[in-house]
Amino acid sequence: MVPERRSRAIGGSVDLNLVERIIDPRYLSVLERERLQDLRRAGLSMRQIASEMGRSPSTISRELKRNTVSTRGYLPHTAHRLSVRRRTRQRQPKLLANNALFSYVQSNLTKKWSPQQISQRLVKDFPNKTEMRVSTETIYQAIYVHARGELTRELSRQLRRGRAARKAHRQPDARRPRFVDPTNAITKRPTEVESREIPGHWEGDLIIGTLNGSAIATLVERSTRFVLLGHLGRERSAEAVRDSLIATVKHLPSSLRRTLTWDQGAEMSEHRSFSTATNFDVYFADPGSPWQRGSNENTNGLLRQYFPKGTDLSGHTPEELGMVAHELNDRPRKALGWDTPAERMAALLEAS
Repeated sequence: MVPERRSRAIGGSVDLNLVERIIDPRYLSVLERERLQDLRRAGLSMRQIASEMGRSPSTISRELKRNTVSTRGYLPHTAHRLSVRRRTRQRQPKLLANNALFSYVQSNLTKKWSPQQISQRLVKDFPNKTEMRVSTETIYQAIYVHARGELTRELSRQLRRGRAARKAHRQPDARRPRFVDPTNAITKRPTEVESREIPGHWEGDLIIGTLNGSAIATLVERSTRFVLLGHLGRERSAEAVRDSLIATVKHLPSSLRRTLTWDQGAEMSEHRSFSTATNFDVYFADPGSPWQRGSNENTNGLLRQYFPKGTDLSGHTPEELGMVAHELNDRPRKALGWDTPAERMAALLEAS
């Protein structure tokens, strides 16, 4: 940022950086104002001055009328400072000027919607109210620029990641495989899974609590991004994971039980008995390749807002996990054309 340099003159105190900046050719520059003064002193009429400068007569007339404030006549540098001061008039931020819009944004931030989700969902929720529109950047500006003190801390805490800098990606070769000789590699998975057009293909993993002492099973359906959470508490054995997943998916119709793609984790060593109980075909991603389960990785990142790293996850009851899943499934998603996963899943269940 360029440091502010202020100067006092007849036109008042003004930042010299603003004075010297050329905003747009339609505004008179300092050089043009100096020439205007010279032509005026030479006795030329306003129309002649306009012709010499390539400006309209009304521009010259308005300039002289607005910015002649000295008994010595028109002074170009004073005129330029006055013009700059008029350009820097303050405007009330859009969110502060519209109470209904502000309330909508604030309430959905508390539900951990992203500014982009809020901006796009406004179009769906208020299709005929143009005043209920706000850009993603305007929401960020409201949080980081216009909000002050506790309001800034309160709103920024609702943002997705909660960290000041992006986290570097780990190198694939820096991780050791945790599951040896999987039965079904991802390369054997049906090609229809990639298109996301056919529902019933899921991705899954665990999110781990402090000291690896607790966990939650996470499942996400690829076509709808619908989320299911399995309760584990402090038990992370393969048998416990199998039983938790069976209980989590038991209510799904057969049309939504096709494949499950899991990370290279030994907790899924009971995949055969899980498949027998649920009719899911289980496939394993390649070691150190989280992008092969991109929907689940993204979902786990969202879940860390509710279940931060370094915390004990065993204290969350199945009912609490259900509430978190419901809140995630009720968020509009860019990948779904700003529909919610719950809306897409409801349509599938109705069709089936």
